Amino acid sequence: MRLFSKSLRKASPSSKKKKKVGLPPGTLIYTGDIVEEKTKIKVTDYTEDYFNLQEFTDIQIDFTKIEKLLIRWIDIYGLNQVDVIEEIGRHFSLHPLVLEDILNPNQRPKLEDYGNYIFAVFKRLGWNQDKGEFEFEQISLILGENYVISFQERDTNFFNPIYERIQVPKGRVRLMGADYLFYVLIDIIVDNYFIVIEKVGEEIENIEDVLIKNPEPETLQQIYGLKRSSIELRKSIWPIREVINKLQREQSNLIEDEMQIYLRDIYDHIFRISDLLDNYRDIIFGMLDMYLSSVSNKMNDIMKVLTMISTIFIPLSFLAGFYGMNFVYIPEFSTPFAYPLIIFIMIIIALSMVWFFRKKKWI
Repeated sequence: MRLFSKSLRKASPSSKKKKKVGLPPGTLIYTGDIVEEKTKIKVTDYTEDYFNLQEFTDIQIDFTKIEKLLIRWIDIYGLNQVDVIEEIGRHFSLHPLVLEDILNPNQRPKLEDYGNYIFAVFKRLGWNQDKGEFEFEQISLILGENYVISFQERDTNFFNPIYERIQVPKGRVRLMGADYLFYVLIDIIVDNYFIVIEKVGEEIENIEDVLIKNPEPETLQQIYGLKRSSIELRKSIWPIREVINKLQREQSNLIEDEMQIYLRDIYDHIFRISDLLDNYRDIIFGMLDMYLSSVSNKMNDIMKVLTMISTIFIPLSFLAGFYGMNFVYIPEFSTPFAYPLIIFIMIIIALSMVWFFRKKKWI
């Protein structure tokens, strides 16, 4: 079992972080470790009766020219081409600090309202089958009046279900505004956490089975790995409650009142996930106690066996030592069957002690 054997935190390149030290706020440097050859841009325009999908590798059109009643979703993969991200920021008048947060994929999930647009940061969790571990990836979202911009570190199929839903004529996404698309993107990120929580539950069950049967030193490493992973999960999931609560609490012209029921649904999902994580964390701490208790009981059993063996041999050692003394006038030496008799007595004593221990249920 190598699941959770490593921490979920991605090792960010320290050299890139060092380059940002001392630079003015808003300086655009990509500090992530996921590098795509080309930044890809998917532009999806749709209304109730219209759908169009285009793909670009550079800024070929003015993305801000959006026709009336049209909803535009700009999905950007790859953040290492800073000039493309900077150009997008100029098109939509994004604050330099927003662009800086987008290019720094170690942000805590958060929400900021800039009046004419809303900026949100989330963490997508994925399972790397080859490495046997979970990975974090930052997803940044921008909600405007009739557009949504999503920034991902790499080209994945994570949002493919959303594309499929948008292509369905008369679907709910096609009937609603940009705020509903914003909600749908958040919803799929949150729903993906249930898959992660399920993996955590499966790993807990596997370790519990090992703890009950035969805990090994490797089991302790797995428990500590699971503990670190649960802490990382909580750090990524818990702040989303604050994000959704802020969306519900603050009034924004970009979010219609009818969206509140959908936001409450996401909040309920996050609450359930957080509750499960807290329960799993308690179970993990209990597993540490269970491991120490199992190891202690195992040691006690070993010591009990060794003590009983030593106790049985105490009278036998006494007899062997007594009759092993180099004296000529020990009375039993004149008996022809003295040696077999002493052996027989020693066997009787050993069997009697074993019977006594079994009667007391000590063995």
